[in-house]
Amino acid sequence: MGIKLKNIGLIGLGMLAGIAGSMQFEALAQKDANAPLPIDELRQLADVFGLIKSDYVEHVDDKKLLTEAISGMVASLDPHSAYLDKKAFKELREGTQGKFVGLGIEVGMEDGYVKVISPIEDSPAYKAGIKAGDLITRLDSTPVKGLTLDEAVKRMRGEPNTNITLTIARKDVDKPIILTIMRQEIRVQSVKGKEVEPGYAWVRVAQFQEPTVDDMAKKITALYAQDPNMKGLILDLRNDPGGVLPGAIGVSAAFLPKDAAIVSTNGQLADSKQTFYARREFYGSRALGDPLAKLPDAIKKVPMVVLVNAGSASASEIVAGALQDYKRAIIMGTQTFGKGSVQTIRQLSADTAVKLTTARYYTPNGRSIQAKGIVPDVMVDEYADGDGLNSFRLHESDLQKHLSNDLDKSAGVTPKAEQVDELEEEQRLAAQERKRKPLEFGSKDDFQLAQAINQLKGLPVKLSKAKIEVKKENGINDKDEDEQQQR
Repeated sequence: MGIKLKNIGLIGLGMLAGIAGSMQFEALAQKDANAPLPIDELRQLADVFGLIKSDYVEHVDDKKLLTEAISGMVASLDPHSAYLDKKAFKELREGTQGKFVGLGIEVGMEDGYVKVISPIEDSPAYKAGIKAGDLITRLDSTPVKGLTLDEAVKRMRGEPNTNITLTIARKDVDKPIILTIMRQEIRVQSVKGKEVEPGYAWVRVAQFQEPTVDDMAKKITALYAQDPNMKGLILDLRNDPGGVLPGAIGVSAAFLPKDAAIVSTNGQLADSKQTFYARREFYGSRALGDPLAKLPDAIKKVPMVVLVNAGSASASEIVAGALQDYKRAIIMGTQTFGKGSVQTIRQLSADTAVKLTTARYYTPNGRSIQAKGIVPDVMVDEYADGDGLNSFRLHESDLQKHLSNDLDKSAGVTPKAEQVDELEEEQRLAAQERKRKPLEFGSKDDFQLAQAINQLKGLPVKLSKAKIEVKKENGINDKDEDEQQQR
């Protein structure tokens, strides 16, 4: 039996300045008409509404008051729930197609400021040098403090080829950074790939969009046509913030047995308790056929490494978690973001909606992704010198009001061996990071990619400093490590 559209949604990373967040589309329905209403609290709300109308210094429009009340109520729940007005709802739907007008940054809210989670690869923000962890304090001449996240995102949106000036506070930079960035229509190339060495292919999924499964199948088919004797495949999910759930299911299904469980969800509602399998009805349209049907049979068995980092979230974590649970691939890199909650779009009218967190995601083995993420099998730093900056990168557990991990009370707590508390070391690392150019994934300077190739060839892999310290504490030598990786 096919799955209904309302249960196939989007999973991503918070509000984006120009791209949709984490959600499923579903019409608003009366879930429990008999649930008792909190009469006293509703009366108090009506009293406050009346006081504002009668006593406030100037007239306030009824619609504005009620809209702001709804917006504030939903936004108070967690970082990913939000009220979507006409413009925001339209932009959200456009974002699923992989194009939008904006700056190209994934953002959240912290202490009243907009915090950059990650710039989208090749976007205007990425090229301008905006970095994960930056705090945006002003938008043109308007202070961000006092704006809601939705209001700030609206100001960053606009017409193509128009400029906006951002004032940015960056850790360990004394003076504000002022950047003028031109808004552009951003088309996210969902899948790219190439043969990095004879016999070894690299496929990158930058974001999970509606065409992702088809695009990936075409790319892998082309790579096999180029080299039918492929010895290893690297699936690159670094800085992939998520996207449509069918994309995550389809990408996972390409490498796993048919009918394998990919991910499950659990929430209050009956339709929030589901398991999604490696079947066409969960990732492809019946009318268009199965996009994975023509993939080479060898793709199910080719040795694999999946690259992840703190910018890998939601759909990326679902794929990494499934391939890790089935021991289909070695997960390499740094701990992922930890965005393991489901957002459902409840349409309120023809052009407004509420984006509401309705469930948590779980891997095939029942691990909760929320506020913990996926811990790689092989920890490898981003740069050859072992930058150590992973401890400072933003995760779901760093966001205010984040949803807890219901299975792991220690979720989001950094292991002692990974903490870098010394002020001198923090300053050194921050200074080092400022000198670096944005890393181009898949380039000759891509250290993690080089280590992934070494892993596939059975050559030594340069582990992260944090991992080495953990090995020392636990008395693990290189031989033991090699045996564990082979298993």
